[in-house]
Amino acid sequence: MSDRPMSEPTFLILTALAATPQHGYGVIEDVRQISDGQVRLRAGTLYAVLDRLRADGLIEIDREEVVQSRLRRYYRLTALGERSLTEQTARLRRNASAAAARLRRSDLRPQEGMA
Repeated sequence: MSDRPMSEPTFLILTALAATPQHGYGVIEDVRQISDGQVRLRAGTLYAVLDRLRADGLIEIDREEVVQSRLRRYYRLTALGERSLTEQTARLRRNASAAAARLRRSDLRPQEGMA
């Protein structure tokens, strides 16, 4: 995977899977928690992203089990997925640092007598 930016939902899904293998509903809940409720994945969106991540070699199936007559599939990061998440984390950290530095240098405070 390149150092190309990845969408926030994709980044958060990989982040959720970095800790431990999880099934779809677990990923949805973990992403909601990680993002402080700002990102709420729908099942259709999640499974489309999971299929793409599998095709790209970033995640793989860890195991499957049947729960209440339904197949539950657990996913985990691959080594390539871990490298990609590491690269994206570093890219986001660089961008956030640049923004913070520029904000510190900006003079957005009102001038004397103009407030």
